[in-house]
Amino acid sequence: MSHAASELFTGLRDVAAEPDFEQAATAQRFEVTPSWLAATRVLRRYRNGLGYHVGMAKRSRTERPHESLDPVLDFMRLLWSVEHGLQSTSKRMGATLGITGPQRLVLKIVSQFPDLSAGELAHVLHLHPSTITGVIQRLVDKRLLVRQADPQDTRRVRLRVAPRARSFTRQTRGTVEAAVEVALRRVPADRIRHAREVLTAVAKALDGAAS
Repeated sequence: MSHAASELFTGLRDVAAEPDFEQAATAQRFEVTPSWLAATRVLRRYRNGLGYHVGMAKRSRTERPHESLDPVLDFMRLLWSVEHGLQSTSKRMGATLGITGPQRLVLKIVSQFPDLSAGELAHVLHLHPSTITGVIQRLVDKRLLVRQADPQDTRRVRLRVAPRARSFTRQTRGTVEAAVEVALRRVPADRIRHAREVLTAVAKALDGAAS
């Protein structure tokens, strides 16, 4: 697994370097929460064998601070960079395209899998149902998403994409999806697979810490 983490670090650096993702500040201040501590415990499993030897040699005068970071801190720095890029790109999408990154993602998923319930959609997105409710409501207000009663169970509501939403789901330039697609095309398939494995482990650890 140490090889997988090493591959992942390289792949995430490629993603973070994309021009569509704005780079986070070199020194970021954030609250150390139980969720981040849980993620730290997961990432430390991949620490051995990665070539990081903290304290073995003094950092050279020309070496940048992030180049000698502990692998856990280095990984968290990359996560913050990607998170910052997601937020800033999503905000720009809202201003220029009329929908945010999460809203477009919901439309794309529902268009591929019509008649999903809100609970099923939340499960696909790994979000709590209460979190997805706000996204759904804003799309309904924009008349891009339609709620329909389940004919077999009137207590359940099914989701469908409205016809006018097609222009929003077709356009890709300037979206989070476009930036990720460009990055993934530049990363070998095995690195993407390793990235999914480690990020899945981190996501599970964060979910466990939050519950």
